[in-house]
Parts: sequence; structure tokens; C-alpha cells
Amino acid sequence: MQVPITEETLNSLTTEQCNTNTSNIDELSELQILQIMNDEDKTVPFAVEKQLPVIASLVSDVVTSFRNGGRLFYIGAGTSGRLGVLDASECPPTFGVPRTMVQGLIAGGKEALVRSIENAEDDYQEGVRELQALHFSKKDVLVGITASGQAPYVIGAMEYAKNLGAVVGAISCNAKSQTFAAAQHAIFLDVGPEVITGSTRLKSGTAQKLVLNMITTASMIRIGKVYRNLMVDLTPVNKKLVERSKRLIKQATACSYEEASTAFEASGRRPKLAIVMILLGVDAETARSLESQSSGPISEMIRLYHSKQSAENDT
Repeated sequence: MQVPITEETLNSLTTEQCNTNTSNIDELSELQILQIMNDEDKTVPFAVEKQLPVIASLVSDVVTSFRNGGRLFYIGAGTSGRLGVLDASECPPTFGVPRTMVQGLIAGGKEALVRSIENAEDDYQEGVRELQALHFSKKDVLVGITASGQAPYVIGAMEYAKNLGAVVGAISCNAKSQTFAAAQHAIFLDVGPEVITGSTRLKSGTAQKLVLNMITTASMIRIGKVYRNLMVDLTPVNKKLVERSKRLIKQATACSYEEASTAFEASGRRPKLAIVMILLGVDAETARSLESQSSGPISEMIRLYHSKQSAENDT
């Protein structure tokens, strides 16, 4: 339900309060300004830490969605929307996933990524229309991102997703965030008043970015996009990433550069498959077969191979 934003509403929001620690910031030197900003930023990770159990619960649902063919959507306005789009756009090259698997929606569309379109967040139905155009369903996950928690564009989309039966999360920096009413997972980042009153691109934005990093990174780890701490499913789309692929193959298998290069090419430039090929001494076809029979992790593929070998030996 859309609730009008009034002066009384704004007065009750933490993000709209004046920060007593920075009340004379306009009289400080450059270094003093930076020091006080740095001091305020130091509080952000602690605010995130308090929400780790909620974030973990959301990640668990995202993993379940991914394994069932679902997608993760971020939706936000202004800085929050841009952060969601940024996190989503970095998933394909980092983890080798389809561009549709994690998507970011921002009030005002692509133009809002580079130019402020502040009134776009007031359209309660636009977020709903965008989800419908993307065939959002109950097997998908929607995470609303809004520092104040009052953007109608975000709230409308979240309520639509909730009514469909989808998992809905909310990331907000106000305890009275309207987004929490539609969220199964309410992530309240209590970063306090901003250095500059109401400028939520500062501590609020930093906190949101940390949480978004956690959601996608932890989810990708859980579905097997990481082996040890190596991003083995990266997409080598340029020379740097090609060399990084060979390097991580070496790190994962302790092989030579030449062996890594050979396996990399034989695998169809799939670092993950190349690692399995070297670790198990199998060809690309066998590695692909193991991948298709597993849920993704290299460790599972290795166990599956040894289990088959053991069964064959017993017969």
C-alpha cells in the first residue's frame, strides 16, 4: 500500500536527521573533513555485521531460487538503484552466469544511471510494469534497495512480488522503512545520520554496497562458481582475463603454465572444466559430463568421479 510522504514522515527518518558529529563540517580544513568522513565510515561494517543472520537467510533463498532456475532482481531508485545495477552487471564476467540471472532495475531506466531523475521513484506502478515485462514469477527473488525505505517505485514492485508468492528482501537504513512491510527478509542497516544531512550516497550507499557484495558473492559460492577462493567460472572476454584464467588453473592444480594453457584451450576456455581435467586426469568431455551431473561445485564433481570409479572397481 502506497503511503504519502509528509514532513512528519521525513522527520521520523534516521537518514534525514542532522549528524551532531559533523555540524561544523563547513568550517573544517580539507584534512579535517576527510578525517571526520573516515570516522563515520568506520561505523558502517558494524551496522552490516548486526544483520548477517538476516542476510544469510536471504542468501539461502537466493541459492534455492538459482538451483530451481529462478533469478535475482534488485530494484531501487537513485544511488540505491545504481548500486543494484552495478552489482548485477558484474556477475556475468565474474561468475560466468547469464546476464538474465541477476538483474538490476532503477527508477527512470538506463538514463537514470548517468543522470539524476529523482521524480521517477514516485511512480508506484512503474516497477510493477517492469517486473511484468521481464516475466517475473514466484520462483524469482526480488530485493528492494532504498535508503529511506519510502520510494513508491520500489514498494509497488515489492508488494507485487510478494502477492505472487516470490521471496522478497529489503535493504533500508531506516527502522520505519515502508519496504519492510512487504519483505520476508528485512535488512535494516542502522548507519545513523549522514555526514551531510540526507545525502544517502554516503554511509547508506556504502552499507548497501557491502550487503549487495555479500548476497551475490555468497550465493555464487554456494552454487559452485568458486573453488577454494578462486572464481573458476569467470568469462575470459579479454587478454587480462585469459591470463587470469590460466593463473587460477595453476593455483588450483599446482600445474605448469604450459599445462594450464593446454587444458584451458581444450576445455573450450572454461577454467572450471580445465581444473577438473587436470585434477582428475580426464578429457574435456568427461569433465563436461561430470558438470552436468552435479549441482556445480568442483568438489562435488570430484566426489562424483571417485564414486563412479569405486563402483566400477567393485564390479
